[in-house]
Amino acid sequence: MAAIAEGTDARLKLPRVGVLDTARGVALLAMASYHFSWDLEHFGYLAAGAAETGWLKIYARTIASTFLFLAGVSLVLASSPEVRWPSYFKRLGMIVIAALAISAVTFVMMPEEWIFFGILHSIAAASVIGLLFLRLPAFATLITAAILFAGILVENVFSPGLLRSSVFDAPWLWWLGLSETLPRSNDYVPLFPWLTPFLFGLGTAQLGMTAGWFGRLAALGTGNSLAARAGRHSLLFYLVHQPVLFGSVYLLSLIFPAPAPDPAVGYLNACQVSCTKSGTEALCRSFCQCTLDQLKAHSLLEPLQAGTIKADNDEQIQRIAIQCTIQAQ
Repeated sequence: MAAIAEGTDARLKLPRVGVLDTARGVALLAMASYHFSWDLEHFGYLAAGAAETGWLKIYARTIASTFLFLAGVSLVLASSPEVRWPSYFKRLGMIVIAALAISAVTFVMMPEEWIFFGILHSIAAASVIGLLFLRLPAFATLITAAILFAGILVENVFSPGLLRSSVFDAPWLWWLGLSETLPRSNDYVPLFPWLTPFLFGLGTAQLGMTAGWFGRLAALGTGNSLAARAGRHSLLFYLVHQPVLFGSVYLLSLIFPAPAPDPAVGYLNACQVSCTKSGTEALCRSFCQCTLDQLKAHSLLEPLQAGTIKADNDEQIQRIAIQCTIQAQ
């Protein structure tokens, strides 16, 4: 990813830092393992919503944070002692083209959840914003990152929804991440909160340049492990791995079809994925368990999942939702 597109041009001061290639490669392999779980869910081998809840949700966010942190580090290394504009625009152009290609493909294949601002889009935007911080002292970058992190705590712990506004619900503002109504997408990585790890990486690299960390890290060598090789060709790996994994699981599904899913587990997972976009996880667990119990009690679960009744226009389901919302709160 863009760290995914850290340049191949020769450094003016530093040789290539192999430790960073390895770190990026490990993150890529972790990302591939997460996407494999998403593919297994898509073809029914995991319950609906499994890849977006519980420990897999935390795993995915950790991977995304790692990529963005490394992208911030890479921007500093690629721009020291000064920005080499031809290389910068080459790297940025590669990321933008790849991001647009992903948007185009997913719009055709899954228009209801297409990727309009995923990890590559976020790295491209952060790489432009990062130029504003390159010549600032490290403490200024890290303070800005800390302020953004405080915003994350406010939004997710202390006062959910405080930083959001319906003003940002317009589709052309979704990339900011401040909308009250969150859009559906298979990979949504808006600037808030995801600029935060990028700036932490950028600020850390600024400290490292001053302290001479990267010269010592470069002396460790480039490495020849699978992770290091993947890290040196990260954009190619990113673009290729998911079609290969998705195709492999598709072939598996033709030979060994997935067993019929448990409708209750599938409902709970799907409900929690949808609910946590606007509510806390504790509230959503209570709400979803309550609605599941009520749907079972009124023999509505199977018709709802079969599509013979619609949650948006069924009065009984609406009453259940209101009752469970009150109970959860």
